[in-house]
Amino acid sequence: MRKAFLGLSLLGATLVTYAQQPAKKPLDHSVYDSWQSIGAKLISNNGQWVVYTVIPQEGDGNLFIYDRKTGQSTIIPRGSSPVITEDARYLVCSIKPPFKDTREAKIKKKKAAEMPKDSMAIIALGQPGILKISSVKSFKTPEKGSGILAFLQDTPADTSKAKGNKKTAASDNDRADDDKTGNASTESGTLVIRQLLTGLQDSVKHVKEYAFSKPGNQLLVETGADKKDSLSRNAVLLWHTATRKADTLSQGNTDYKQFAFDEKGEQATWVATADAEKALQPFFKLYYFKPGQDSAAVIADKSSHGIPANWTISPNATLGFSKDGQHLFFGTAPILPVKDTNLVDFEVAKVDIWNYKDDYLQPMQLKNADKELKRSYAAVYHLATKQLVQLGGKDLETVLFPAEENSTNALGYTDSGERIPLQWVGRTLKTAYLLDISKGTRKKIIEKLDGQLAISPNGKYIIWYDLANKNWFSYNNTTGAIVNISQGIPTKVYDEEDDHPDAPEAYGIAGWLANDAGLLIYDRYDVWKVDPSGKEAPSNFTQGLGRKEKIRLRYLRLNADLKYIPGSTPLVYSAFQENTKYNGFYVQDYPKSQKLKAPQQVVLGPYAYADLQRAKTAPVFTFVKSRYEMSPDVYAGEEIAKATQLSHTNPQQQSYNWGTASLYKWSTFSGKPAEGILYKPENFDSTKKYPVIFYFYEKLTDGLYSYQAPAPTPSRLNISFFVSRGYLVFAPDISYEDGYPGKSAYDYIVSAAENLAKQPWADGKNMGIQGQSWGGYQVAYLVTQTNLFKAAWAGAPVANMTSAYGGIRWESGMNRQFQYEHSQSRIGATLWDKTALYLENSPLFSLPRVTTPIAIMANDADGAVPWYQGIELFTGLRRLGKPVWLLNYNNEAHNLVQRQNRKDIQRREQQFFDHFLQGAPAPQWLESGVPATEKGINWGWDLQQ
Repeated sequence: MRKAFLGLSLLGATLVTYAQQPAKKPLDHSVYDSWQSIGAKLISNNGQWVVYTVIPQEGDGNLFIYDRKTGQSTIIPRGSSPVITEDARYLVCSIKPPFKDTREAKIKKKKAAEMPKDSMAIIALGQPGILKISSVKSFKTPEKGSGILAFLQDTPADTSKAKGNKKTAASDNDRADDDKTGNASTESGTLVIRQLLTGLQDSVKHVKEYAFSKPGNQLLVETGADKKDSLSRNAVLLWHTATRKADTLSQGNTDYKQFAFDEKGEQATWVATADAEKALQPFFKLYYFKPGQDSAAVIADKSSHGIPANWTISPNATLGFSKDGQHLFFGTAPILPVKDTNLVDFEVAKVDIWNYKDDYLQPMQLKNADKELKRSYAAVYHLATKQLVQLGGKDLETVLFPAEENSTNALGYTDSGERIPLQWVGRTLKTAYLLDISKGTRKKIIEKLDGQLAISPNGKYIIWYDLANKNWFSYNNTTGAIVNISQGIPTKVYDEEDDHPDAPEAYGIAGWLANDAGLLIYDRYDVWKVDPSGKEAPSNFTQGLGRKEKIRLRYLRLNADLKYIPGSTPLVYSAFQENTKYNGFYVQDYPKSQKLKAPQQVVLGPYAYADLQRAKTAPVFTFVKSRYEMSPDVYAGEEIAKATQLSHTNPQQQSYNWGTASLYKWSTFSGKPAEGILYKPENFDSTKKYPVIFYFYEKLTDGLYSYQAPAPTPSRLNISFFVSRGYLVFAPDISYEDGYPGKSAYDYIVSAAENLAKQPWADGKNMGIQGQSWGGYQVAYLVTQTNLFKAAWAGAPVANMTSAYGGIRWESGMNRQFQYEHSQSRIGATLWDKTALYLENSPLFSLPRVTTPIAIMANDADGAVPWYQGIELFTGLRRLGKPVWLLNYNNEAHNLVQRQNRKDIQRREQQFFDHFLQGAPAPQWLESGVPATEKGINWGWDLQQ
């Protein structure tokens, strides 16, 4: 009895203690800045070191170095942009200046040269001490080499003691904080080349640009003339890392660009011009260097044989060698007319001339003018024969080379003559050619293709997906045979669920098998192996597991260096189970001589996974794991399912009333099964009634387990914020019927609202809706069809499809017609063919029915939805005496970019819904507005009692 009584007493004490715990706080606007996320993440090649950054939304972040052998972490305050050397012995990173210093400098409006500068840290992994170097503009390590680092400082550092003398990391660390030589920013700087193992350093002054070879054996350095030395000239140096000596390869040019090495780091190339820096039309030459030459030689210029007349070497094309080092790829471009400097600017007309025969509309031309001025066309220089071959041209803009880069084949395609329909189709038809890079000859493969093309890694095949035919095709570059390689697949290789009035897109390609022997492509769930030659029938590479379990399997290429799907290591797939929304990973052995087995589950559960990485030389993984209730964190281990949690972001979340996310299912008015995500407060009480906000776009349930950080919103509903403050938030999936996007939204959203309103814990009399862009359109449409909602918020809505149809997307310069005929707006016909549908789906023509108060965000620099759409909606409702407000964030985009504006709209959204759905007092901006004379002085946030 005594023991039983003691047990009851202890239980009672526990209950009392629990009852006395303070209630968790609701989220407020003060939490944003300190809320953390995972930034950069790396794993060393040997799998011992995991490096990641944890960054707040505003403020100073930290870089963490985790040693898997010891389980210990090292923190680098304000560390960013980390690089681990190939040998896993060193970490190099930037160190950002303190946030408060940068903020203060901005307040004082300091010039760029006076702003706080980044520093750099060098850490010998596993050893104590950190070397910090101030005022570092940039740093580079070789892609494949180790033991060498180059970094560019703003001002010359005192390296007299370092040059030729061995220094240790410990001795460097002793004077790290004293190495501050000033923050003056100059056009060039001092390049310091450091031997990481010995600490030996060399420096080169007046450096503008530099580039390592892949193995790190050579370094190209561009130096500028010393203004104090009238005899000095711009030059290119070749720095030999083994001997720590430099050779001058070229000098006297005014500008050098596009440094590149071959795979071995022996041959080098660049383009340069000797024309004056302010020349209206500088002409560049192609330079080449190989061992044995005293200096670099010009191998091509505008007068070279093979370059079209009135063309020249382009300084804007990326240079590159073939993998075997036999071919040098570069770019050429037409010589453009120069501006007449004799014309007086204020006497010259400023006019854009639109012509119906133009390939592209003038807004699109103007948007892409700089890109077009820098456009280059592919050419190749054959080093053995010294022949220059022009491959691309105005009639062949795109040239793609095989990934292995040793093939004589290339793919070229153009949409020339097919660009005008871009206005209403949204894409163009292509004509493709097989190119022989040794001769420059073209062989036409296909005309007027509606689809995308690619060339296999070894250049044996060209493949494409034909949108009209809904199949994959291959072209044998040797025989010229065209084969439908997916017709034998019994399932659809295109999007089964696509609900646009257009041809559905393909699910995509997983990759190529070795030597172009096979291609892996996706259906909805599985991976299929197809024979590009067409001799073997397709086979289900994942053995039908995906479709059987309703799991989408997608291959993860964890080694970017591999051009083929590896046959020596197991294949890893991301996995998403459609019915449960679970995420995870599967693994499949790939024995070349044995029968394939189905992939095996590694982990699958109610979480979200991101950024899976695998060490190159060890079976060690790192990834980010989260769910709605769990802040994203870094994990690492040899087994994904048993990985160790390394980071612990946002511990403060435990102090706040968070929430839960679950699937909710119902049937629409038309009898279709439907589902959405229901978000509830953590302290949800089924005996109470909660106001509901519906947030929607198209389909959102795949993100059931996504973390929703409380952050000032760029446009959408801040779900975690509102849930924490006592709202239910519901995000329904919507499927659309061609021609009836508005009715489709009504069918799903309003049926969901009526269904939820029947629940005893949902306040059917206090429901609101919020959406942005396409969601904003649906909000505007719904308030013309129902009075069910007590408040509505529409961001960047289209109000009038008839006027929006002919509008311009200013961020791209494209006309909006394609959106209505083929894309998201889903009318599926021209304005003239289906006028009634445009009117029926336009909220503007039904505004007299509106009874719901609505707030609109329409920004004057919106590049997607013309802001006059918001104005049409506002002025129409205002004319009818309806309660409506419009927020125009000056010079802002479709989604808010500036953080201060995001914070502002977040506050206003809260005040809006709190007033209409929870009965809170109205703020001034809702009640009486803010006059233009008080703009920037009075924000109108004060509540009106």
